[in-house]
Amino acid sequence: MKFAFFDTKPYDKPSFDRYGKEYGVSFKYFETKLNEDTVDLAQGYDGVCAFVNDTVNAAVIQRLAELGIKVLALRCAGFNNVDMKYAFGKIHVLHVPAYSPYAVAEHTMALLLTSIRRIHKAYIRSRDFNFSLSGLTGFDLHGKTVGVIGTGRIGRVFIEICRGFGMKVLAYDKYPAKGLDNGDTVRYVTLDELLANSDIISLHCPLTEETNHIIDADAIDKCKKGVVLLNTSRGALVDAEALLTGIKSRKIGAACLDVYEEESDLFFEDNSGHILEDDTLARLISMPNVIVTSHQAFLTEEALENIAETTVKNIVGFFETNQCPNELCYRCGEAEDCKDGKCF
Repeated sequence: MKFAFFDTKPYDKPSFDRYGKEYGVSFKYFETKLNEDTVDLAQGYDGVCAFVNDTVNAAVIQRLAELGIKVLALRCAGFNNVDMKYAFGKIHVLHVPAYSPYAVAEHTMALLLTSIRRIHKAYIRSRDFNFSLSGLTGFDLHGKTVGVIGTGRIGRVFIEICRGFGMKVLAYDKYPAKGLDNGDTVRYVTLDELLANSDIISLHCPLTEETNHIIDADAIDKCKKGVVLLNTSRGALVDAEALLTGIKSRKIGAACLDVYEEESDLFFEDNSGHILEDDTLARLISMPNVIVTSHQAFLTEEALENIAETTVKNIVGFFETNQCPNELCYRCGEAEDCKDGKCF
């Protein structure tokens, strides 16, 4: 089997080469992203492997179908960049539902600790032999209330980390996890209650029409003054302009972002020699209480191994049996893991 692999980075190749060789899948690596201008590079291949910032809209899907491509293997959990409704009946979409929830959850906590203890500022100062403590005062996490929006695998791991710090947890999810709410240190509440009572809010939900801009101006107005916002999930969960306004008004005490809603042409690339045309992102980065990392929460050795292994096994399993437990479908009216293991 031959697959066209788009948006390739150096750290992708070792794991995919190893598992590809083991299971008989050959990858042709393209550095360019998949979009309407590059889709013809997939001609002659059995399928396409794509990532979070590849564009898989109706035009791309139609062209893939015309090229005889039957499988789109996403090497990620999210699929908001894929027009799933148009894909139905034309191409099978496989994804990696979980790779390392610990990687993302631990990065989220790392961002939080870096922000509230001013570690990034202390590091820069000490490089210049400035050991003043002025302006480095933080606060204890113990006893604070953290609101976790989304209690899937990553959200639940993050909750366990927070509990280890002695924090109280308010959780919100459309589909609550059984056994998580203990009526004391972890409680499911309404979104409005979470916003009003959380000292820290962390986002761990997928991006859907319902969750798009779940943190907007109205949501920020309902928050505590000085709330710390964490987003290591999907950029468009947060209205960036509303966030900027909230920071400037001092309603948002700090923000830690590993994702950004207009990141597709910026993240994963070295733009240090270019003028940043995104004024909102430029202003966010310039804020002293904002930390932005480059969508790297997933980037651990363990996660890369899991992503490659699951992606390759998805491909092999589908071509051998014409079905895959990690296929996405619209059978029930919205995208979810297909319970029958087959889309159509």
